[in-house]
Amino acid sequence: MRDATAADMPAILAIVNHAIATSTAIWSDEPVDLASRQAWLRDRLATGSPVLVAEDDGAVVGFGSYLQFRAWSGYRNAVEHSVYVRDDRRGSGVGSVLLAGLLARAKAAGKHVMIGGIEGRNTASLRLHRRAGFIEVGRMPGIGEKFGRKLDLVFVQKQIA
Repeated sequence: MRDATAADMPAILAIVNHAIATSTAIWSDEPVDLASRQAWLRDRLATGSPVLVAEDDGAVVGFGSYLQFRAWSGYRNAVEHSVYVRDDRRGSGVGSVLLAGLLARAKAAGKHVMIGGIEGRNTASLRLHRRAGFIEVGRMPGIGEKFGRKLDLVFVQKQIA
């Protein structure tokens, strides 16, 4: 695991667009382009938010990041994270490594709470977060829609400091 660079954006783009096309992990119907991923990286780094990649034999197999949960100053110590793993590496421990890395970075940065938003039927992600000590703190039934079906949003949270 290491910090992401601009050179990683094509691999991250491929992971994101695969998730958009095939899953409910990202609630978007349209693929993104490389310029938007490059801007995303610049924006994250400008705000001090880490972007981590998991690499295996020189290939990016997953990535994760966090940012402040909400823009108001009262939320300065709460962050919301995302972790995505290349489809052929899901279930191999990559997500756990990335999540642990994000938690370590957040703790070192003095953050107190990490939050995640997960689609309610994404049992693999819910299980990953439970194993890492996250608890479910809220559920918003039918708030999203993709592939012609309603989606539930589950919020999970972990106290880290």
